Amino acid sequence: MNSAKMLDPAERSARGAALHAEITGKKAPNPATPYEESWRDFVFAEVWSRPGLDRRARYLIAIAGAAICNGASAHLDGYVHGALKSGTLSLEELREAALHVSVYGGWNKGGEIDAAVTRAAKTLKLPPATSAPIRKEAWDPAVRSEEGAAEFIKVMSFRGGPSATPYLEAIRNFVFGEMWCRRALDERSRRWMTLVGVCESCAETPIKSHIHAAMVSGNCSPEEMQEFVLAYGIHAGWPKASVIQGAVFEMTKKFDEGLPWNG
Repeated sequence: MNSAKMLDPAERSARGAALHAEITGKKAPNPATPYEESWRDFVFAEVWSRPGLDRRARYLIAIAGAAICNGASAHLDGYVHGALKSGTLSLEELREAALHVSVYGGWNKGGEIDAAVTRAAKTLKLPPATSAPIRKEAWDPAVRSEEGAAEFIKVMSFRGGPSATPYLEAIRNFVFGEMWCRRALDERSRRWMTLVGVCESCAETPIKSHIHAAMVSGNCSPEEMQEFVLAYGIHAGWPKASVIQGAVFEMTKKFDEGLPWNG
């Protein structure tokens, strides 16, 4: 981002309008209110133009953020439409994203993304995506549990506890035994959407453990995690982002020192 040009309001507005069109695949309307102007001149011109995160990561954070943080449907539609039109995310990947957000934001939020994907695919006249079934063949419950436990360790970098309740059993069996192990969406992409969901939960254990695991796994660098906080704050607000900023500082220190998230 050229900071000198950002000192000129006209240059900043032009940059924001251009990025809005590029990111959503639609021409930006002329803002009629300070709120609308801020989307062009800050969200697009200053945040989306930052080099600290790749465009794919920013789309995933924005899509999850618009849905989970109760954003306007027009924003969600714009991000989904732009991701598909630009080829940054495929239709199959976005269907997987809807499933993933269902776990970390609730099925109602996953449904909002799935519906936005359907609308964008219709507008762009895309053929239906070919998605693998959740489970195609019969399985041994013990094997399913073992596979989920192994995937949990791979994703989280520590061993999970016993499946002592229906909720904990679902984490091992469905979340990690069936969803995280689906390969139609890569692990790094799943990380960004997961981070939005756990951050929005305001639950300390998921927030810290997932931030730490994102770095330990190599999916996200400490520098990218700092950029994530800003991108998340656009959708969740600065007060919630301030909590996440503190968690990122704490978990980055533990990561640098080779300590576990709770050590």
